[in-house]
Amino acid sequence: MSFKVKEKTEVRLVFLGAAGVGKTALIQRFLKDTFEPKHRRTVEELHRKEYVVGGVKVTISIMDTSGSYSFPAMRKLSIQNSDAFALVYAVDDPQSLEAVKSLREEILEVKEDKFTPIVVIGNKIDRQSERQLDSKDVLSTVELDWNHSFMESSAKDNINVVESFRELLSQANLPSWLGPALCRRREPAESSRRPSLNKTNSCSVS
Repeated sequence: MSFKVKEKTEVRLVFLGAAGVGKTALIQRFLKDTFEPKHRRTVEELHRKEYVVGGVKVTISIMDTSGSYSFPAMRKLSIQNSDAFALVYAVDDPQSLEAVKSLREEILEVKEDKFTPIVVIGNKIDRQSERQLDSKDVLSTVELDWNHSFMESSAKDNINVVESFRELLSQANLPSWLGPALCRRREPAESSRRPSLNKTNSCSVS
């Protein structure tokens, strides 16, 4: 007797990384195809996106977390309740890659599973003249040493944004037929937001 495996129809993604690396920018580019150059400090923001493909409803929840380390309990809860993780750093900020290394260790500790789905994203490749991190070095660490997926992106220029989400959803075992539906991402998405902290000195992010 054979049993049909029920495909997953709900997944929760969480974006983690240092402040200012472009986590919110990547999410907004994916959901709304927009880019806001001013950095708005995020505390915690949850987006829900629903797709109906082949008569099946699929729900994607995307948690945008604070880059501040002053909310450890909130971050731990986000990790516990999520299925796949995007660890974002900026290619012009070596310290942000160090933050990714620490966050990865925290994820593996909380989830107690070294095979937890993780995609490492090097954002801001539109700033090639300011690049300080070599993609080949990071690729070697992420894919060979850590056994995770690695991508570089630009939320500003819309490079590898949809592809990053596709990789996350693939690792979270969502149905393969969802892939083409991601191209239709401009419908409104629901958001629940904790109060944002607006910086007095705004800075551009990609």
